[in-house]
Amino acid sequence: MTKYIDFLKKAFSGEETDFTKVNIRSAVLLLAIPMMLEMAMESVFALVDLYFVGHLKESGFAIQTVGLTESVLSIMYSIAIGMSMAATAMVARRIGEKNPEQASRSAAQVLLVSFAVTFLLSLLGIIYAEEILILMGSRPEATAYGKNFTRIMMASSVIIMLLFLINGIFRGAGNAAIAMKSLWIANIANIILCPVLINGFGPVPAMGLTGAALATTIGRSIGVAYQLYHLLIADTQIRIKLNYFKPDIKLIKSVVKIATPGIFQFVIASCSWIFLAQLVATTGGENASAGYQTALRLMMFFMLPAWGLSNAASTLVGQNMGANEMLRAEQSVMKTVKYNVIFMFAVSLIFFFLGDLLVGFFTQDNEIKNFAKNALHIMSVGFIFYGIGMVMINAFNGAGDTWTPTWINFFGFWLFQIPLAYFLSKYLEMGPKGVFISIPTAEILITVFAFIFFKRGKWKTIKV
Repeated sequence: MTKYIDFLKKAFSGEETDFTKVNIRSAVLLLAIPMMLEMAMESVFALVDLYFVGHLKESGFAIQTVGLTESVLSIMYSIAIGMSMAATAMVARRIGEKNPEQASRSAAQVLLVSFAVTFLLSLLGIIYAEEILILMGSRPEATAYGKNFTRIMMASSVIIMLLFLINGIFRGAGNAAIAMKSLWIANIANIILCPVLINGFGPVPAMGLTGAALATTIGRSIGVAYQLYHLLIADTQIRIKLNYFKPDIKLIKSVVKIATPGIFQFVIASCSWIFLAQLVATTGGENASAGYQTALRLMMFFMLPAWGLSNAASTLVGQNMGANEMLRAEQSVMKTVKYNVIFMFAVSLIFFFLGDLLVGFFTQDNEIKNFAKNALHIMSVGFIFYGIGMVMINAFNGAGDTWTPTWINFFGFWLFQIPLAYFLSKYLEMGPKGVFISIPTAEILITVFAFIFFKRGKWKTIKV
């Protein structure tokens, strides 16, 4: 028992470890444990908001606004994740080569490029918040109710980007504990602020849905402040000096080369989710939309820890390739697949047997509950495949081969999932159920192709 406690302490401590030398099982778990908890905390943001806004008087409008805004913000998440992929790949490769100074310089250039891009998109989101909601299928009454929420959340895009990106830097360095702690701090702040700002407390007036946006933004900002302290001031392996932010054209080109397809990779997936959300709203109405968004939040609560576990593959592939340990890199991926399959099998059982109970925690509206439960049951069919696919995608990204998963996503989501969802929901008149069915079907196809391309091994030849 003492041995396991000591292992957990090591995983949570952020103690520097040479992941190219330690036992592969230990390497995967030392990274996966804090990474899973980090991603679980990211999903808590959405669930905390959903819980409190789900109990507002206009809960249908509120849930729909939160869901539709999150769907649009997923484009921002895509940019942040794509840039963080570049950061993780470049930092991990340099750490594997035992060159922490160059790793820090690479991290600074990724931050520089990312900030410039996200700041512009954030401004556009603030200006066109109402138009965005209307485009997503929100009715005029719901748009008027939720526009301030959307405006504040779009304004926080820079904070969202920094939160994802800096954590990607620390993950690449193998210091997943700092990434985990930053999300814990951000979530604790959000959990405290949500009821205060939404419902009011003492001199603080009740702000309803707007309060939820402010609570989330303030919480994330506190988490970013913690990250910046460890990145700029604290004595860690990755330590960015101010002069590292001076534009380095060679490094910027490397960042863009890796990040661009990485961004497209997730934009492709995000746009698919946006289309599906709009299709559910137009074929099933507000209750179907609210039910679908509730199911998605619950799904992401469990999927994000699985994504965190699969992030271990990204770090291990990058560092082992930097150390020229190709066989060890591949073995690390397959070990990660094993653990993720076990986790996702357990999640599918939870959703199948406890779906009704989980949905009831967020809404008491029977029609919304029925849509949400139906969505959960159908989507959980593909969970084991999701688990495998995540690891494959992260292995490619950790190697710097961001084009392969981008093409897989393009064919799987845009040329298969979207047409299938449209055909089932519209032509076969299955409505929202047709959309739900298209989700696991496409994910299974994507996983099969990702596994085939991984085994072919082209990713082993990528230079970063």
